[in-house]
Amino acid sequence: MSAPLPAVVPPSRDWASLIPVVAGLVWLTLGSGAAWLLIAVLPGVLLIATGVSGLLWSGDGRITQYGALAGLLGALFALPGLFFLPLLGVLLAGLLSAAAFLHAGRTALRLAEPAPGAPDPPADLKTWAKAALDEALVGYFVTLAKIPAGAEAESLVRDAAVMEAVLAQRGWLDNPAAYHQIPSAPTDARLTPARFASFDYEHLRFSSGFEPQPEVPGAALWQSYVPNRDCHASVFRQPQRGRPWLLCIHGYRMGTSFLDLRLFAPHILFKRLGLNLVMPVLPLHGPRRIGGQSGDHFLDGDPLDLLFAETQALWDLRRTVAWIRAQEPEARIGVLGYSLGGYNAALLATHETGLDFVIAGIPVADFATVLWEHVPTPLRLYFEAEGLSRERYQRLLKVVSPLALPPKLPAERLHLFAGSADRVVPPVQPLKLARHWQRNVHWFPGAHLTFRGERAVVRCIDDAMTGAGWKSAS
Repeated sequence: MSAPLPAVVPPSRDWASLIPVVAGLVWLTLGSGAAWLLIAVLPGVLLIATGVSGLLWSGDGRITQYGALAGLLGALFALPGLFFLPLLGVLLAGLLSAAAFLHAGRTALRLAEPAPGAPDPPADLKTWAKAALDEALVGYFVTLAKIPAGAEAESLVRDAAVMEAVLAQRGWLDNPAAYHQIPSAPTDARLTPARFASFDYEHLRFSSGFEPQPEVPGAALWQSYVPNRDCHASVFRQPQRGRPWLLCIHGYRMGTSFLDLRLFAPHILFKRLGLNLVMPVLPLHGPRRIGGQSGDHFLDGDPLDLLFAETQALWDLRRTVAWIRAQEPEARIGVLGYSLGGYNAALLATHETGLDFVIAGIPVADFATVLWEHVPTPLRLYFEAEGLSRERYQRLLKVVSPLALPPKLPAERLHLFAGSADRVVPPVQPLKLARHWQRNVHWFPGAHLTFRGERAVVRCIDDAMTGAGWKSAS
């Protein structure tokens, strides 16, 4: 096993940032014409920009995010470049782009926030590549994020003040449980046949019935999102009754069969373990989206939308649990969530009784802290000057925080796993949830996008099912 990366004093200049600079220069000197313009210019410019930024402003997290994205684009663009640009030049540009990609991952891990209680990630090329892949994903998310500006930012500050006043006056900040209504089982649920790869399953659809508290600013606008009014889920049911039900909650920007059914591996959970599976689509995702991409307005755009999104997510998940119990009143139900799904699994654990276990995988625990780091500095300074600080944002999100209330399950039925090299959900996040749950984290030596198949992850899921008696019932 490789040794952990030692703690070092950062240099005044990160001279390794010359790698992306050289890679970018090679790309831009490969020729001219339409092929050069389509293939070489974008990675070339991005690599030079991030490399120079790394030399001059080393330490800014956005540099490694865009640097990893630039290196990944350069490595990928080298493939079509082999057919249209000088062979040796493209090979050199591709190799240097891959080196820049690894450099971004290594630098990101060196600059990572200390997380006492989490193991140090291995210092090897494999781990750097995993971390860089996470950094590239964050860079992609940040690039496409809708950032409030002008009148939108001014309105957001006013709405935040009104929202906080309403939450405080109604006593919801002191008693978050009272903020949430308890849904009943849907009466209009309908199942239609569906197929994915070699699996026949059912598509479940029913009306959400969610209505936000009308006093909260933005409630009427939220209700106008028509596609979001219906709940959708993929259902895999065993032919024999009495089999356990696993509620599988997807991550951010997912919510489509193509992604969710690959993520939750029905060939293992459904075929091999014989479980019933329900994979609900979170608000604003998949067929419920209101923007061009799945998940638009959940974590980007107006930061106050997250309060509505998570309130409805909890409502819809509890309504889905009620639907399961309507099928089988004595159903044994476990919950497995990844990333954003891990957050919602943990939130569900604080409100829903009678669950066999909850597994929070690579979970965020405090969205205010994570999102605040990605707010552009000028906008963050404006918000803080107008009274909308990170601490105030945390108070607003308290009613949908998994840290605000004790879980309804005993500690031995709560499980979580996380990656020591995760750059999407830093290790400090699952540690917060672990302290709240008074549980240990199952750590794996990897990153956010590469958790599947890790031994610690398999062991965590196996422990949860064994502890709930599911294995003995197989």
